[in-house]
Amino acid sequence: MSLPLSTRKNWVEVSPEYSIRRQCSLAGVSRSCVYYTPAIETAENLMLMRLIDEQYLLHPEFGYPRMTDWLRDQGYWINHKRVARLMRVMGLQAITPGPHTSKPAPGHKIYPYLLRNMDVAAVDQVWSMDITYIPMRRGFMYLAAVIDWYSRYVLAWELSNTMESLFCVAALEQALTQGKPTIFNTDQGAQFTSEAFTEVLLDKNIAISMDGRGRALDNVFIERLWWTVKYEDIYPKAYSDGHTLYQGLSRYFDYYNKERKHSSLNKQTPFEVFSKQTTH
Repeated sequence: MSLPLSTRKNWVEVSPEYSIRRQCSLAGVSRSCVYYTPAIETAENLMLMRLIDEQYLLHPEFGYPRMTDWLRDQGYWINHKRVARLMRVMGLQAITPGPHTSKPAPGHKIYPYLLRNMDVAAVDQVWSMDITYIPMRRGFMYLAAVIDWYSRYVLAWELSNTMESLFCVAALEQALTQGKPTIFNTDQGAQFTSEAFTEVLLDKNIAISMDGRGRALDNVFIERLWWTVKYEDIYPKAYSDGHTLYQGLSRYFDYYNKERKHSSLNKQTPFEVFSKQTTH
């Protein structure tokens, strides 16, 4: 007798022996079953989180005290504890010094930031990864993406309804099927400092770089990607469920990589720049 789907989903976990894709195949479950059910909040909190998300894109220096003040200026009488909780759920932190939500788990090793004053002049020199909050009509999800700094090419991305490391490892494994960077840069979040994540990089002799705490500019190219993806796709579409979100992002990232020309790339697309300098 076949075991229920809920049981088989629990078999899938971060493992050094088997990739997430392989585990899903062996367990007989779709990756969408693992990742794509939106997390739920109240309608009022979802509305507030959408406002916070848009304002944070414009002002990443806002921590919860300034975000609370801004929301009150917009007519929402809300206390700072609630704003702090919502921003923590969203994974947001101010880029200025102070209390931060992107923290390593106790015992996780922190690696130094390797990119200060570095001239990134070639594909595969530096890749980076980050997570962002995705507002939806009836819930929210998290999006993780891997980007090549030089070409702005999005190598891989994954969705999840939690901030656990599982989907970050899955995106990393997928990105590494397309090449190998010299340096891989992330923030100091628990997802990226976990052994399950860092061991994938160390096993391939990839140097690990981690941002200074609360410094979004250390990962500037992927921060720009989030702004672009949200204003060009997420906000206008207001996706209703995880499957339509996945399909929509699939179309958008294909457009972003292969059709959307960048002035910083001399009017070339990320794919054109990435493919010219690689032999993948």
